[in-house]
Amino acid sequence: MYRKLFFLFALIFLVMGFSWAQIIGQPWWYTLEQGKLFFRNGSYGDALIAFEDARRGRLNQFTKMEQDLILLLSKPDVRRFGDSLEFVEIYIDRNLETAAATALAELYYRVPKESLKGSVTEALKELDRLKSYPEAEFWLGETYRAEGELVMALRQYERAWNERALLEIPGFDIEIIYKTVDIHRIRGNYQEMERRAKEIIEGKGHNGLPRDSLWIEGSGTQIRSAMARILENEGINRFLTLYRHNNTDTERAHRLLGFFYYATNRLIQGTEHLMVAFLIQNSILIQEVIRRDPEFTFESLSNLMLYVRARPELTAFIEDTDYYRTAYYLASALYANGKIRPSRELWAFLASSREAGEWGERARRNPNPLIERPVEMP
Repeated sequence: MYRKLFFLFALIFLVMGFSWAQIIGQPWWYTLEQGKLFFRNGSYGDALIAFEDARRGRLNQFTKMEQDLILLLSKPDVRRFGDSLEFVEIYIDRNLETAAATALAELYYRVPKESLKGSVTEALKELDRLKSYPEAEFWLGETYRAEGELVMALRQYERAWNERALLEIPGFDIEIIYKTVDIHRIRGNYQEMERRAKEIIEGKGHNGLPRDSLWIEGSGTQIRSAMARILENEGINRFLTLYRHNNTDTERAHRLLGFFYYATNRLIQGTEHLMVAFLIQNSILIQEVIRRDPEFTFESLSNLMLYVRARPELTAFIEDTDYYRTAYYLASALYANGKIRPSRELWAFLASSREAGEWGERARRNPNPLIERPVEMP
């Protein structure tokens, strides 16, 4: 009899899966990590359950903590303290109110105590805010996207973005907004794609500082103008000798906008963004070459490529960032804007680069740069 009961309970446990794990007290953050493992193994159904359970687990935990604190505050002896968090803490300590103490300890772990300004009301607001779980929203979006449910994926990414202040990994917000850009691009919603890509460049990061110093109104405009003059008058190699811009957060947004503006015949804007994208790409390559060879000095793109070709991780970076495609459309946009010298230098570089693939082939087929319409959007 006992043997039959054992197998019955084992069967129930297997059927209930992750929801049962929540019942027996598995931490929500651990459930999220298990969901990631399922996702990476392609078990999307199990991943969805895990991410939903993680979101629900965090919601339940902070809801209970909020209720525990409210229950304490409702006591007559505590109500007389008004909004004073300090007096409430003293009461909790003297009367061994363990549930409320646990709630405040978790709150102080996740929120700087000084930001509450000694206010019970602020503490309750923060406990309510902490019910949200942007990481779980993001991974739900990833799972929906993997299953082809783009509208649902976008909804989840937007939820994660709106709750980004709670993200535990600094800088993860940039990955979330790029996901929304990708969904809009795939769905052909180019107006929204453009808006979100510009938000990456013109907005502020998790530290409150502008993501791209070249897009700070005033000083950034002046620097970009100076860059454009050097590029136009002294050529691409001099430009890359004088300037560095290692902004990995915004490179892709500049590149995407550059391709988009070129495809929609906004060539001045396209040139500017492609110029910055190409500068960032080469700044990163030069930095990595110098890190391995401190004696290296940039002289020309062709010389730089001699070092890059010998390092698989740098050739992978070139492929990941559409390096040669960026150079091709930058050359074409420059030519269309009458910037002949840098355009021809880039064209010659592409024509001499066997690693440039179709972009090198296009350059070799024509002795001069072309004003060419892309056959598809970015």
